[in-house]
Amino acid sequence: MTSVYITIDTEYSSGIFMRTGSAGRRDNFARSILGQTDGGDAGILYQMDVLDRHGLKAVFFVDPMPALVWGVDAIADVVGPILDRGHDVQLHIHTEWLAAAGSQNPLGDRTGHNIKDFSRDEQRILLDYAMQTLMQAGAPQPVAFRAGNYGANDDTLHVLGELGIGYDSSHCPGISDGYCAISLSANDNLPLEHCGLIEVPVAAIATNGNRRRHAQITALTAAEMIAAIRHAKQNGVAAFTLVSHSFELLSRDRSRINPIVRRRFDRLCAAIAAMDGVDSATYRDAPPRLATIAGPAPLLPHSPFRTVARMVEQAVGNALYGAR
Repeated sequence: MTSVYITIDTEYSSGIFMRTGSAGRRDNFARSILGQTDGGDAGILYQMDVLDRHGLKAVFFVDPMPALVWGVDAIADVVGPILDRGHDVQLHIHTEWLAAAGSQNPLGDRTGHNIKDFSRDEQRILLDYAMQTLMQAGAPQPVAFRAGNYGANDDTLHVLGELGIGYDSSHCPGISDGYCAISLSANDNLPLEHCGLIEVPVAAIATNGNRRRHAQITALTAAEMIAAIRHAKQNGVAAFTLVSHSFELLSRDRSRINPIVRRRFDRLCAAIAAMDGVDSATYRDAPPRLATIAGPAPLLPHSPFRTVARMVEQAVGNALYGAR
């Protein structure tokens, strides 16, 4: 059985906050979490509607850091609907919110774009604050974490282990020039022990020029993701991690639904539900196991046809709904 971890990074927008201030929480929640538009909704409630329709479960990595400016109720508004629908809530963090926290900043005047920008002791303070805030918002004690922007390092993993969090999913082999500074390579693409916990890499496929592309809803077509999951099943890969966001089915400015990306999500969920030997899984009920196959997982080979189809689809989507 191949377990697909449909992970959804669920977060308010610090950018919208900087433009609208504390009074803009309702609008930020509507646009970043619920995905509300004049043409309907495409945020977490829509995503859960699709998941529930197909009998799938997802992992929502929720960022508690906006509680620094709005209080814990802002996070409870996010956590409650997810738990009510039977999905999984785990820990996420965007340290960009420290710049807006003022006197509530647990590090005084220290700010940084990513969790890795802080010392190990500072990371412990931030991650403990985030974990405690998430639980105050109604979530069970988290067992898994993903850094915002994938911007973690080995210190992050050591601190997570000290806080009792046993899984991290910040290593993204499909992004070669990203913010992640965990000391793993692109060939480390299966769950493995690292720095005292289990690192669960984001899945990827092979692309032209011996490169990789990560398995995110805005990065791959539905055909590529479906083919990659089938390839993983055929090659005995037990865990396949997909990434999306609470606002990802919208246009770049979050004012309109992006029907191209929404269709990808819908088609992907239907395909996962229909695949023999494939199911969805969560960290709460069925966390990833250490890999039992030797060496890196074989990637879905590059297909010129699929690549061209993606480039055309992305060009149309970017022109109509904004580049991602």
